[in-house]
Amino acid sequence: MKFKIQYQILIILFFISCSEVNEELNNTNTSTIWNGTSVTFEKLDEADPTLEANQDRLTSNVWITRGNNGGQIYNIAKENSSDKDNSPIGTEWALGTIDEIETLSFNKFRIAVGEPKNVVDKALVLHLIEDDIYLSIKFSSWSNGQKGGFLYTRSSPN
Repeated sequence: MKFKIQYQILIILFFISCSEVNEELNNTNTSTIWNGTSVTFEKLDEADPTLEANQDRLTSNVWITRGNNGGQIYNIAKENSSDKDNSPIGTEWALGTIDEIETLSFNKFRIAVGEPKNVVDKALVLHLIEDDIYLSIKFSSWSNGQKGGFLYTRSSPN
């Protein structure tokens, strides 16, 4: 009987500790959430990603663009080209909406969306890690064939 009680206590403590960890993962009480008007950003096919006009400069830490080699988006403020496993550096992504933020699971871009060409029309939440900002984003086009174009609409600061 004594063993059964100790076992039950251990199970209860395990669940309590796990729930506390999960609450901390998406605790956005001190985060900034951009719920302002929608902004559309477009990088045209074969446009130079090193030019400011072809970068969505969200903050001083995150400038989203895409190279013309058929790769995925990357953060040109922190990296020179896309890295399939890590780009865009300084960001994490989740499928869903800002209203669901507390329950979303954030990952690297490619893990969150699968193949980048399949990102079109998916509701996403983007977390700018260093700035601790969350915003809505939805891609409406993604060029194939090493052209580098893409188009999305995102939320802006309030």
